[in-house]
Amino acid sequence: MHEYIELIKKEVKPALGCTEPIAVALAVAKGCETLRSCGAEVCSVDVRVSANILKNGMGVGIPGTGMVGLHIASALAVHCGKSAYGLEVLKDLEPADVEAAKKMVEEKRVNIALANTEKKLYVEAHCCSKGGEHTSKVIIADNHDSIVYVEGDGKVILDLQNQGGDDAAAANQKTTLDYQLTVDKIYEFACTAPYEDIDFILEGARMNMALAQEGLKLEYGLRVGRTILDHRHSEVFGSGLMNTCMALTAAASDARMAGCTLPAMSNSGSGNQGITVSMPVVAAARELGADDESLARALVLSNLIAIHIKGYLGKLSALCGCVIASTGSSCGIVMLKGGTVDQIKYAIKNMVGNITGMVCDGAKVGCALKVASGVSSSVQSAILALENICISSNDGIIDEDVEKTIRNLGTIGSKGMQSTDNMILDIMVCK
Repeated sequence: MHEYIELIKKEVKPALGCTEPIAVALAVAKGCETLRSCGAEVCSVDVRVSANILKNGMGVGIPGTGMVGLHIASALAVHCGKSAYGLEVLKDLEPADVEAAKKMVEEKRVNIALANTEKKLYVEAHCCSKGGEHTSKVIIADNHDSIVYVEGDGKVILDLQNQGGDDAAAANQKTTLDYQLTVDKIYEFACTAPYEDIDFILEGARMNMALAQEGLKLEYGLRVGRTILDHRHSEVFGSGLMNTCMALTAAASDARMAGCTLPAMSNSGSGNQGITVSMPVVAAARELGADDESLARALVLSNLIAIHIKGYLGKLSALCGCVIASTGSSCGIVMLKGGTVDQIKYAIKNMVGNITGMVCDGAKVGCALKVASGVSSSVQSAILALENICISSNDGIIDEDVEKTIRNLGTIGSKGMQSTDNMILDIMVCK
């Protein structure tokens, strides 16, 4: 049981801003700290990233700046980043830091390039003092906050790339597949874990609800959430559970992707996935009048189902993460409405048979539209499952065994869509 809690705490963390540019900022911040320990200040930064990091960092808003992209995220890390904050590395951001970072970008002292790596998630930050006397190198790999290599003035300070390290490092290097999750095991844990051991999950719900309220209050991004809740469109969207789930989730994404300075509780390294896996469940709990314990158990289920599926895909892929996250939230809604484990499996199959194939074309304000579509499917799938309606194993990639169905989805996203991923990046960088 403690392993599942370990996994949740490993994969469900606060993140300020989109996690791809934030991973870059984290690497740069650590590089700056290393350089300062050598008695030097950073003059320039050279960052090399994997293609998926580049794709997800090109068009997303950086908190508090009104700007997008990896250049400004890197420059901010030089002026206000603190690696001890992890994925909230930029939370001490002040207006003066923004101005200094903008000047650094304008002076072309930040360079971003593709790294020569096959890893989906890879950041290599090189920081250099004026004149090049002092240098540092930091590598993040596989997880958005996993610093695996640190070097200062040519001296290796940390190298976890080819060794297990201590117990804490070993736990951090365990993959999701090492936990041998199944839907049955997740359901049993969500139902039986002592409430006091899992009530921490409610903090994420509160954090993402604050983002949603911010997105409804102000005109962020495409204003998807605000528009869905606008009374002028009530004859289209209505006022039921689906409408509320879509609006709250999309509003949180609107705010986050447009550079809101509030953090999100992420899932599997993605703030949008954390929002999508939680907000529909929170909305359903409110609609049903569920107590905190029922909500916590449903959130544990939804988060772990998303983590389980994501384990077969990897952190970054051509498959939009809202497909996985909204599958998790569908399961949470089924649980809140008293559904059985079989009905939870029906919801998963309904989701996999519906929106598999939605592509990720980078992090951006338009993600709120995809989130809304995923949540719509999430609620539909849950209601059908509660009526014992499930896509047949004769259909497409659906298998009688839900675990095989999940693996099929993972294979499509991680291997089948690889050429799609390359084509998307080619299109984006050539615009």
